[in-house]
Amino acid sequence: MMSRTRTALFAGAALMAFAGAANAADTVKIGVLGGITGPIESLAQPIVDGSKAAMKEINSDGGLWDSGAKLQADVGDTTCSDATKAADAGDRAVNVDKVVAIMGAMCSGATIAVANNAAIPGGVAMISPASTSPALTDLKDKNLVFRTVTSDAYQGQVLARMVKDKGVNSVAVTYVNNDYGKGFAEAFQTAFKKDGGEVTAMQAHEDNKADYRSEIGNLSASGADALVVLAYADGSGQTILRQALEGGDFQKFFGGDGMVAASLTKNVPGIEGKLTMTKPSASDTPGKSAYESAMKKAGVDADGTFVANAYDATYILAMALEKAGSADRAKVAAAIPEVAKGPGEKIMPGEWAKAKKLIDAGKDVNYEGATGPIDFDQNGDVPGVYDEVVLADGKVKDNGQIKMDGSANGSSSSDSQSSN
Repeated sequence: MMSRTRTALFAGAALMAFAGAANAADTVKIGVLGGITGPIESLAQPIVDGSKAAMKEINSDGGLWDSGAKLQADVGDTTCSDATKAADAGDRAVNVDKVVAIMGAMCSGATIAVANNAAIPGGVAMISPASTSPALTDLKDKNLVFRTVTSDAYQGQVLARMVKDKGVNSVAVTYVNNDYGKGFAEAFQTAFKKDGGEVTAMQAHEDNKADYRSEIGNLSASGADALVVLAYADGSGQTILRQALEGGDFQKFFGGDGMVAASLTKNVPGIEGKLTMTKPSASDTPGKSAYESAMKKAGVDADGTFVANAYDATYILAMALEKAGSADRAKVAAAIPEVAKGPGEKIMPGEWAKAKKLIDAGKDVNYEGATGPIDFDQNGDVPGVYDEVVLADGKVKDNGQIKMDGSANGSSSSDSQSSN
């Protein structure tokens, strides 16, 4: 009697273990890492939502492989500004939660910390939707780190052109003292000078200080026509804008993608009409309408900063998983450039069933996403375009693409934003 009971118990345990393994095989974890708290808090959640929306769409349209395995978002908080916490979040995702790949991180310093401390040692591929620092280009990443957003080496040129097209010939620059701020500021300074502009002062600042009045005073004393703020909307950026306005030091401001947040209209009284920014564009791309439909269905703001980039990054990871035929990390990493760059039949947002069928038949595919073609180069970088955005009526307003062969939107500066 005792022997039969023991045998039954062992059999039951074996069945439970088998069932657990089967359940595990039905779910594939993708790490979704970003600054859920910290200086990009208002930007981060929509980016996460964009990634989750892509996963939900893929899961409901057949999932992965013949088994129909489902994607699952394993969300981790890098805080954006704390490299140690970013590394810890990466370690947890790679070595504890056993993610097969990572959509993220968001802030450049966090992405570098996650890559060096966890992803690269663990052989886990990363696709960042928001890390724009030029430092990522030269990262010794063993072909594991990619991004669906353009490097600030280019965004700096775009911002410089936009500022000049507004008729502004001299600026002071303040930038957050990290990989994002340094790279962006250097690229902007070089491009602005090349376009005939003058950078009267360029000064780094530390994030999350309560008072920047001394720094602002020094920048104002340089005699610049405007202040360029390369920082984060929920961090030092909003404080600098607010204190500069309160002190009457500047009345005209420019910023990059990290400053694009509707929350500034509440946190910085009087900023509307005085701040113009650059933002990665998803306009005028073949996949735009399908992407917007998917976001509307998911209840996500399709125009949110880096949301389209997150959607595209997630779609590419799913296609790489399908091509790999398993959750093997190395195979998935190797498949990423293969599914995102021609030749191959184009796959648009919302076309998971088509992608799955072609990949399973051994056909070449080429994902052309919400942000346009994503042709990763040897460094995992992509080309891209940018929009001019402003704050109006409590929201972020898109003024259209910035044309690098002429004025923003193809018009004079007075046409696109006379209030500045």
